[in-house]
Amino acid sequence: MNIRTNDTIMMLIGKDKGKTGKILQVLPKSGKAVVEGLNLVKRHQRPKKQGQKGEIISRPRPIDISNVMLICRHCKKPSRMGMRREGKKVFRVCKRCRGEN
Repeated sequence: MNIRTNDTIMMLIGKDKGKTGKILQVLPKSGKAVVEGLNLVKRHQRPKKQGQKGEIISRPRPIDISNVMLICRHCKKPSRMGMRREGKKVFRVCKRCRGEN
């Protein structure tokens, strides 16, 4: 996976197509990521205590990684990432501007 937590991404499909957000969590086993403020669903929550009101909460749901594109930190545009090795270190490289991410 070439996407990590705190990366900025752009949505490619769905109701939030074209919007950008920050990755909160990456789920590598399922190939999904949770993005802040995107792919929100309404959740009805029951009252916890007597006299308290129930409420409707918006929560971000995981989205498949194939449906997001990483935004380069240097050129600030959505682009594909490649990998470059220097010794034992591996760096992500933007295919558009060749900058390291």
